[in-house]
Amino acid sequence: MRVLLVSLVAVFFGVLGLSTGVDHYFRLSYLLVLVLLAGWVWTHFSVSGITVNLRGSTTSATVGQKAWVQFTVFNDNLLPSVWAEVRQEADLPNPWPPHVLQIPSDASRTIRVDFECQRRGRFTVGPTHVASGDPFGLFRRQITLSGTHSLVVYPRTVDLTGFTLPPADLPGEGRHRRRTHFVTPNASGVRDYVYGDSFNRIHWPSTVRTGRLMVKEFELDPASETWIALDLHRDVQVGEDLESTEEYGATVAASIAHQYIESNRPIGFMSFGHYLDIHQPERSGHQLVEIMESLALAKAEGTVPIAELLAGEARRFGRYSTLLVVTSSTDEAWVYQLQHLIRRGARVAAVVIEGSTFGQAKDSLQVVSALLATGVQTFLVKQGGSISESLGVSETARSGARQERGTAAP
Repeated sequence: MRVLLVSLVAVFFGVLGLSTGVDHYFRLSYLLVLVLLAGWVWTHFSVSGITVNLRGSTTSATVGQKAWVQFTVFNDNLLPSVWAEVRQEADLPNPWPPHVLQIPSDASRTIRVDFECQRRGRFTVGPTHVASGDPFGLFRRQITLSGTHSLVVYPRTVDLTGFTLPPADLPGEGRHRRRTHFVTPNASGVRDYVYGDSFNRIHWPSTVRTGRLMVKEFELDPASETWIALDLHRDVQVGEDLESTEEYGATVAASIAHQYIESNRPIGFMSFGHYLDIHQPERSGHQLVEIMESLALAKAEGTVPIAELLAGEARRFGRYSTLLVVTSSTDEAWVYQLQHLIRRGARVAAVVIEGSTFGQAKDSLQVVSALLATGVQTFLVKQGGSISESLGVSETARSGARQERGTAAP
């Protein structure tokens, strides 16, 4: 609009000069044309030499942690940028306002944005849009600079010092020999060295005694081979954002996985949101990263009930494994699936997230009663309650304590 107005005024003075022959009108017309031309040239070159360097404090964080993103804007032009509007594309929960900078010639300006990680997920900051113009405010030009910073926000974890699960049903002294290529605390024997074996697995006493290279073999301890099955069926979720059964379930699963990996015990994970997501039990730090990334991206938008998930993957649970189900479902169908797995020899436990405490939902009294009647170790988590305390003592133990007090009463 301003450019059009100045152009019309320049034309007006030019026509007025032609009609009257007064030189001042011609000069005013020429001056306005020069202003337009200078403004266009200034605007064109004011952004052509601008670059942005983007970096963040971390590539992964947990809900509630602080993080920051810093971007430095460089002006390599001979002309100063009298104003430059820098706007970052970001899919974080709280959008950032644009920043307006004045950058001298061959100089830079740095901006740091601090924020709190409020929600699980994978977020991207960038690309960067830079807009600038001439000192007269006539022209404006915007460029988009590539370069992004990715941030994965994991669910928060809580300390589970008192949390225990039923051990697997093991023969003999509680060990079932299963060979593994992982280095574990359980050495089961030695064998001849083959090409590709790591040198740190060489058993030197046996090597000296036999006169040839011997390496140690290891076995898994199936008592620690535990599965976590997280219910992501959309029809059983209640609440919003951090105060939802979905978020509480992700926190429970993340906390248990973290504790097991820290204890050097294999842990596996499965869920069915947009797709079936399965991680075989392992005890490595890489396993924890994979599970946490799955939980970071997990959305309770699945159409498969937890009962169908357990039925479809029942072959994975036997007498040498323990299954923990995390759900807010009040459908007893999944309890029947646990009963089927118990008959096959699997050890099972359940974390029931009480949906009625998050909003309008059916209470889980019947499901908890069915679990206790079956002898399934059951933990009950409610909105606003401490997850650490809720997983410290199971409902099975509480029920047994109440029965003992009732028996002891006169």
